[in-house]
Parts: sequence; C-alpha cells; structure tokens
Amino acid sequence: MDGQRVIDWADAEWLNPPLRTERDGRELVVTTKDHSDFWRTTSYGFVKDDGHALLAEFPPASATEVTFVVAQFETLYDQAGLMVRVDEGTWIKAGVELTDGVPHLGAVVTSGKSDWSLSPVPDWLGRRVTLRASRTGNAVTIRARCEEGAWQMVRLAPLAPDADALAGPFCCSPQREGLQVRFTRFVQGPADTSLHV
Repeated sequence: MDGQRVIDWADAEWLNPPLRTERDGRELVVTTKDHSDFWRTTSYGFVKDDGHALLAEFPPASATEVTFVVAQFETLYDQAGLMVRVDEGTWIKAGVELTDGVPHLGAVVTSGKSDWSLSPVPDWLGRRVTLRASRTGNAVTIRARCEEGAWQMVRLAPLAPDADALAGPFCCSPQREGLQVRFTRFVQGPADTSLHV
C-alpha cells in the first residue's frame, strides 16, 4: 500500500480500554480483560460489546492496516486483528481466532446481528499477520497475509458511503483474562482500487 501514514498508538482512542498496555519501542503490547468480546445476538442470544479496540478515523477511499503477532493464543476464542466500527450495532472484526485448538482466519460482520466465517491457518501460529480494510464506494474489502506472503481475500462487506467509521487494532478473550497481543504496526493509506491484488 503506497502512501502509507503511520498512526501513533497515542493518536487513536480506546473503545473499552484493556487491562494493561505497554509500549515496547514502536510496538504495543495489550493485555485483555476477563471475558471481553464483540458479538450481537446470533445463535448465542447475547450482546457483548466490551472487547478492546484502538480506533482512528476511517474515511472513504482509505485503507487501514494492522499487524500483530499470533502468540499466546491458548484458550478458546482468543482473538486479535482489525476492527471497522460505525456504532455498537454496525461493525466488522477480522483477524485470527483460536477455535478447536487451531488458529483460524475469520471475520464477523455485524449489522444489527452478527455473522461469523472461519478458515484454519495452523501455520500462522507464532508469526506476524497483517489485516487490511480498504474502503471504496459502499463496501469494505478485508484482506490478510502472514509475514510477507500473498494477500488473501477474507471478506467483502457493505458499508454506507456516508457512514462515519473508525478502524484499528482489536483484541479480546471471551473465555478468560490475560491474553497478551503484540501489535507491531498501525498504518493508513489510500484504498485498493480493485478486488484483485
């Protein structure tokens, strides 16, 4: 993504501050609170909106990228990645989540109610993963890659062109306290111009 601008961690705002944060050089280590999550209604019947997201403006025709290390994912539903958020009923989270003992690349798109899609990525454990959300027209395109590998399409989701949206890193641990996630990069640049890169 050409024309990138690094977003300083201090220039974004926490939605639901985590248990702890620690700056380690240019990186940010985040520790989750107990039973933190983002979810609305579907299947489980509950609404959870207390996961941790560090958000900055996400204007039309822009893209946001977040990089983190998939480590210490040990408990069911431990997760981290990138969130796009309009309000408590309209948001997208995409990233890596531990399910059935294996890291999965997945996304949840919420418009009143949440959905969920997953694909196993066992070889991503212990490695750097980047998520990119690219906003064009009435849509957000979510892509991911491990290390310097090829970008993979994760999701194409609707987002109103006039929506005031935010985006940035997120993490949560629905079954425990104390997941530590190392975020290494948070940048913004121009949106992708094509679905195929």
